[in-house]
Amino acid sequence: MANLAVRNLMKSYGQTEVLHGINLDVADGEFVVLVGPSGCGKSTTLRMIAGLEEITAGEVMIGDRVVNNLEPKERDIAMVFQNYAIYPHMSVKKNIAFGLRTSKMSKPEKEARIQEVAEILDMQLLLDRKPNALSGGQRQRVAIGRAMVRDPAVFLFDEPLSNLDAQLRTQMRLEIKKLHQRVGNTIIFVTHDQVEAMTMADRIVIMKDGHIQQVGTPAEVYHQPTNAFVAQFIGAPSMNMLPGTLSGDGVQLQGGRSFKTNQTRETSLEVLVGVRPDDLTLEAGQSILSGKVTVREPLGPETLIYVETASGEIIAKASGRAPPEVGEAVELSADLSNLHIFDADSGNVLR
Repeated sequence: MANLAVRNLMKSYGQTEVLHGINLDVADGEFVVLVGPSGCGKSTTLRMIAGLEEITAGEVMIGDRVVNNLEPKERDIAMVFQNYAIYPHMSVKKNIAFGLRTSKMSKPEKEARIQEVAEILDMQLLLDRKPNALSGGQRQRVAIGRAMVRDPAVFLFDEPLSNLDAQLRTQMRLEIKKLHQRVGNTIIFVTHDQVEAMTMADRIVIMKDGHIQQVGTPAEVYHQPTNAFVAQFIGAPSMNMLPGTLSGDGVQLQGGRSFKTNQTRETSLEVLVGVRPDDLTLEAGQSILSGKVTVREPLGPETLIYVETASGEIIAKASGRAPPEVGEAVELSADLSNLHIFDADSGNVLR
């Protein structure tokens, strides 16, 4: 195992710069997830760490070595791809063993290592099968096994669950998390799915347009977003953004409602007030919005309600047993300590 560091990493294709000097430190044994919309640079960053993409500027360090000029096989990393990349004509055992083809281990040592990995992944009974006789989740476990058998310092996962159906994705998320808890290797995991990021990561790196927006634990990026992009990207449904004006120690929402804040300003500032659907309630309290229910989405224990207000359409959560009817007028309350206030121009949070 090893720590990993990225220093002022830049990537350009001709005159087009796609990574703008990013910095990141990953501790030994940490599970870090890179997440962001398509084109944000997360897969490019991963491929530069792996040595599959040329570095324009900056450094990648694995352990105490700068690996910029090393071939992928010399970096002590193993990569698991989105499309499995396993050999259809080989058995599961031979696919896993392929990861040891350049190893100097003896034949008995290789056999023992293959059996150990098969046991960890619960694949002992599948070793003689060909990939076409496996499910999607089993094929992905073969790809993980081929990476694991080398016992690399760092695992790199490039959207490995994207080709699986919803049920298998949930299962594989759990399996990969259990695997990390068991073997403890450093993992860098790329995904566009914020649910995967929230449920698997020790820390999340949120990227946009080749820049890192925030690095933090799942709880930190959810409850303490540094800007409006992070606030809306993390969380499902997305955070509501209400336009308003901050003046003195109060915020006046578009549409007439106002409330006190712990912010104070001598001049007025246009702001966005962020409130998560979970933090809006139909119960009596500090009312911040009123409107009419336009759509209901029953989810069993709870119901998402879309409410047309003077500040625009917002999403709130109501009881799944007795939600308000479409067309019903509702008052929405919130604990003011759960509101997030962002500068409308920069998008940065106001602490």
